[in-house]
Amino acid sequence: MKFLSILGAVFVLVGVVACFKTKEKPLVPLALGSGVKPQVVTLTEQGTQAYQGNQFDDAKNYFSQAVAAAPQSGPAHYNYALALNALGDSEQARQQFMEAANLAPGDKVIWDSPALRPYGNPESPKKTQPGPLGATPTRPGMGGGPR
Repeated sequence: MKFLSILGAVFVLVGVVACFKTKEKPLVPLALGSGVKPQVVTLTEQGTQAYQGNQFDDAKNYFSQAVAAAPQSGPAHYNYALALNALGDSEQARQQFMEAANLAPGDKVIWDSPALRPYGNPESPKKTQPGPLGATPTRPGMGGGPR
C-alpha cells in the first residue's frame, strides 16, 4: 500500500511538471502577404522548402533574393534571418530580425517569435553600460565628496 502511495505521488509530480513545461514552437518561415510579385512568392516557397529540408545555404540564397526583390517586406527579412540564424551568422541574423520587426510593427508572429526574443525589443530603452572599472555615475550626498 505504501508503495502505491509513493508511486501515485511520483505520477502526480511528473504530471504537474509536464503541465508547466512549455515547448517552444518550431521556427518556420512565413508566407508573404498579398501585393508582392509572383517571383518573390516563388522564391519564398523555394526557400521554405529548402529551410524545412535543413538545406540552410539554399534557403539563405532564396530568401536573400526575395529580400532584394521585396525590400519592404517584413516577412521576407524574417525568413532571411531564420536561414542566417540556422547557419550561425547571428549578427547578420539579428540585423535582419530587427529590420523585419521594424517593417512589420503589428505582426505578432514576428514580434513574439522565439528567434527574435534573444535580440530584444528595438523600441525598449537601451541599458547603460557602467563606466570604467565598473564605476557607475552617482551624485554625492549631503556633504559628500572625497576628503
